[in-house]
Amino acid sequence: MSKFIKDADSLLYNSDMAPASDDERTWGMWSFASLWVAMVVCVPTYMLSGGLVAAGMNWWQAVLTVFLGNAIVLVPMVLIGHMGAKYGVPFPVLLRSAFGTKGAKIPAIMRGLVACGWFGINTWVGGSAIYVILNALTGDMFKGADLPILGIDLAQTVCFLVFWAMHLYFIQKGTESIRWLETLAAPFLLVMGLALLAWAYVQADGFGEMLSAPSQFVTGGAREGQFWQVFAISLTAMVGFWATIALNIPDFTRFAKSQSDQILGQAIGLPVPMALFAFISVAVTSATVQIYGEAIWNPVELAGRMGGIGVIFALIALVVATLSTNLAANVVAPAYGFSNLAPSKVSFSMGGYITAAIGILIFPWKLVEDAGAYIFTWLVGYSALLGPIAGLLIADYFILRKTEFKLEDLFRHDGIYGQNNGWNSAGLIALLIGILPSLPGFLHVAGFVDSVPAMFDTIYGYAWFVGFAVAGVVYLALAKK
Repeated sequence: MSKFIKDADSLLYNSDMAPASDDERTWGMWSFASLWVAMVVCVPTYMLSGGLVAAGMNWWQAVLTVFLGNAIVLVPMVLIGHMGAKYGVPFPVLLRSAFGTKGAKIPAIMRGLVACGWFGINTWVGGSAIYVILNALTGDMFKGADLPILGIDLAQTVCFLVFWAMHLYFIQKGTESIRWLETLAAPFLLVMGLALLAWAYVQADGFGEMLSAPSQFVTGGAREGQFWQVFAISLTAMVGFWATIALNIPDFTRFAKSQSDQILGQAIGLPVPMALFAFISVAVTSATVQIYGEAIWNPVELAGRMGGIGVIFALIALVVATLSTNLAANVVAPAYGFSNLAPSKVSFSMGGYITAAIGILIFPWKLVEDAGAYIFTWLVGYSALLGPIAGLLIADYFILRKTEFKLEDLFRHDGIYGQNNGWNSAGLIALLIGILPSLPGFLHVAGFVDSVPAMFDTIYGYAWFVGFAVAGVVYLALAKK
């Protein structure tokens, strides 16, 4: 049972959001390492390095960019994770210190809606894997005309909904069932990734042309002299990829046995496996040029091409990989976020069901139609929203509060975090100011405006970093006053 908070306000408290009890703190170092390995091995991360190679990088530049981005985001991940491990409460509750007991709902929902977008994307990817492989086994028997409004055919729709329904079991069972799935999935997915690498090497008699191809940024290359410009925005996109979890990692570290468990587990499970998976992606895609005569970056399409029993193994691996990533990365945060809106009425499970519903309504197949838009608009764009929240949280917890919260007051409107009718103006103003510098660049990249001064495009390339620093500094200046 979670710890009971005496005199807690029913508008701020339910059993899912209460501090975790000692009995609930079951996550050790390998639980966190497994969590990350199981999240890293998924279709969107496989395709990340492909987008970087398409932007002009050679294989080692792409892998190094992925590694650096994840090494950077590991720092706020561990720092914010410290909060959850110390106090045993989820991300929306911790937000109340910097934003107020009412104001905290704004960043919690911002984070939750981004996760809903990712939930939809990953559910679409998992459904697509089932659809592609069914057609590979039946000679395209399931292909048909697109349905009106949806823009996808009937079988695609059914596969999407079947995979979507798989999530509902784990949503109903809660976070401990997710830990169980991640722990089982991690070794299986590592073995499958290495098996794919071995298959590609043998089939192509080596990895082929792409690993020896030079960068397009070298003298005489198609994008000569543009490396640092592309590297900067690509690094921000890599940071942005896991910037979502960097915020709500307390949703998991609240169940940590100790601080060292969450710190070491995350350090083992994130940067190196992410770089390894990026290398597998580039190497296997390079081999597909030799095997099939074209570069196949999408592992779902590759699975459909394999034929034989390999198709079955590929389907199982893709479904497990996508399900394990989606549950941990994109269900937990919005489930707590929606529960935080009305804790007395919305439980964790109900919040998860709301997330699942939104994942259908956003038509996720529309979000991933264009690879450039996916990396430079979607990933970098939402990092401009989440970077300021991370900067605020760290500044508030480590610098202003010296890691000391009054735990009971996080659940009371009449406590120290409920001042000014529950709205901490320092946090809300700092959040807005942290977002503003990246807004013109986002409007330009997204096509809402034709042009902006070059300075704003440059700032947008560093959106997460700019927002993190600006919001943190502004918050400290305002809060101390």
